[in-house]
Amino acid sequence: MSKCLICENNFKPFVDFGNMPIANAFAKKVVSKDNYTFRMKVGFCENCYMVQLIEQPDREKMFHENYAFFSSTSNYMKEHFKSLANSIAKFQGLNKDSFVVEIGCNDGILLENFVFDGIPCLGIEPSENVARVAKSKGIQVISDFFDKSIVEDVLSSYKRADVIISANVMCHIPYIHSIFDGVKALLKEDGIFVFEDPYLGEVIDKTSFDQIYDEHVFLFSALSVSTLANMHELELINVEHQITHGGSMRYTLAHKGIKKVSENVSNLIIKEKKIGLDKRHSYEGFAKDVDKIKCDLILVLKDLRDRNKKVVAYGATSKSTTVINYFGITTDLVKCIYDTTPIKHYTFSPSANIPILPYEEFRQSQPDYVLLFAWNHATEIMRKEKSYMEKDKHWITYIPKVEIH
Repeated sequence: MSKCLICENNFKPFVDFGNMPIANAFAKKVVSKDNYTFRMKVGFCENCYMVQLIEQPDREKMFHENYAFFSSTSNYMKEHFKSLANSIAKFQGLNKDSFVVEIGCNDGILLENFVFDGIPCLGIEPSENVARVAKSKGIQVISDFFDKSIVEDVLSSYKRADVIISANVMCHIPYIHSIFDGVKALLKEDGIFVFEDPYLGEVIDKTSFDQIYDEHVFLFSALSVSTLANMHELELINVEHQITHGGSMRYTLAHKGIKKVSENVSNLIIKEKKIGLDKRHSYEGFAKDVDKIKCDLILVLKDLRDRNKKVVAYGATSKSTTVINYFGITTDLVKCIYDTTPIKHYTFSPSANIPILPYEEFRQSQPDYVLLFAWNHATEIMRKEKSYMEKDKHWITYIPKVEIH
């Protein structure tokens, strides 16, 4: 039995992915199998409805000077964050006298929109390499982890925030009560806290199990976010579905009783109960679906290997680490992975040691089949590669089931 990180209720895991490396630990040389791993078990708390990792690696092992994820490498995400910034500015009536804080600002892809509009803002980002990129865009950044203790430092130099934002970060933080305490203290009386993360309902519906990796401590639902907010005298006032990252949810919170609560919240909670997000049996069924995908994909890859077909992969994503290591994918099944992120080029995938090569070499590789790890960008990628892939080449996808396109 394990204790819930939210309510300290006892609960059991519903799936065990085995020993897993740090998802973004792309190494410059082949590393031994005894390199750092953690046991990646996932559980569901029936008391507060939170889905969570049982064990979490040290945060310094995940977010550091060599952090390998830069948000601005995706043109789609640039447009997404521009739309998010505009929506928030309009809803809150932001201007030059306002103040916006982002928890985990990465390379400034979101805050640069506020800077452009003359709205004062501050990013808080622990990974110094991406923080430097944000600073180069004229964004003020504190290179540290956000929690309740840092709020005192922020308030000594800045005012309380009209808006606190976090995109694909809240699900990373096991000490989430300290985060909510910090938000409560930093947020103006009529301020809003907006965050978006991969949505549990989509993960269950699509069996997108690769959304689970070391950084994703939690998978949120309206049920769990509402419960967590109430524990801190905050209130979930709106939910908005997003297509990003294979299906995300944008949650808007405010001080309890200050803002009108949208019907979207109660409607989504009703829907979540209908599909069983409040019951353990739904998650046990999910675990069985994951193992079917595992069996089906390995059968396909072994058949292609035995027929001397060349298989490469597209997108050295964090999610791919879960797939590769849980399924046991090796270089005899997938020769290499092509990726657009320079910091990953000529490295090796965590534990499995599959070579990561520059995207620019992809079209010279002439594969027969391409395993799409970056499936959440499938529409954008397949459109981009349409003419190249028409020449007797095939995509392999595995979410929500194994298919050859």
